[in-house]
Amino acid sequence: MTKHETFLMGVRAGIPIGLGYLSISFTFGIMAVSYGLYWWQAVLISMLCVTSAGQLAGITVMLSPAHYIEMLISQITINIRYSFMSISLSQKVDSSIRGIFRWLLSFMITDEIFAVAITQKEVSRSFFLGLMTIPYLGWTLGTLSGSLLGSVLPDSLMSAMNIAIYGMFVAIIVPEMKKSRPIVFVVALSSIMSILFTYVPIFKKIPAGLSVSICAIGSALFATLFFPMDDTGEAENL
Repeated sequence: MTKHETFLMGVRAGIPIGLGYLSISFTFGIMAVSYGLYWWQAVLISMLCVTSAGQLAGITVMLSPAHYIEMLISQITINIRYSFMSISLSQKVDSSIRGIFRWLLSFMITDEIFAVAITQKEVSRSFFLGLMTIPYLGWTLGTLSGSLLGSVLPDSLMSAMNIAIYGMFVAIIVPEMKKSRPIVFVVALSSIMSILFTYVPIFKKIPAGLSVSICAIGSALFATLFFPMDDTGEAENL
């Protein structure tokens, strides 16, 4: 198979991901503008980050406003999983992915792109470049469309559409909650902690960046202690 054919195969594999990213980033663009960012700032964030949860947490921390160290902690907490995905995928790349192309590969590793790439027997440079093209364009153009429309839409409609990105996270979590009781407890605990940091006066003083990290790490530690995984990948204490 030629490099051109491999590239086109990657492009075809990335089309569904790109279409999904288009709708998600559209909502992010609307939210970013409603938070006070300019449209070009929202687009620049999407072009340089490509992480829905990380971007949402990032602009939330910016509004606090928070210190850079808090931003760093929250982003590491949310996005550390991409490091492990990169390590796993690096075992499948061929010799064409080296030098700066390894940086490019790691930059565009998302949950969905990783899920597609890891199924390949071997990941070539042309395939991965094709795989990342449509998702990157979808993510960027979706943010651009949302941020431009967000500048002209009524405030009432803007407020309603801001809920959409949270609906995306709910759609991701609920199916997993139905499959696993430990996940139910983890989601419940993280939700309770988030509510405390939002409404309880003594906890409201904690910066947004740190509160996100505390919720994530605290609920993860809870799952590790009370629902450890056995060798089959199933929680032991069901």
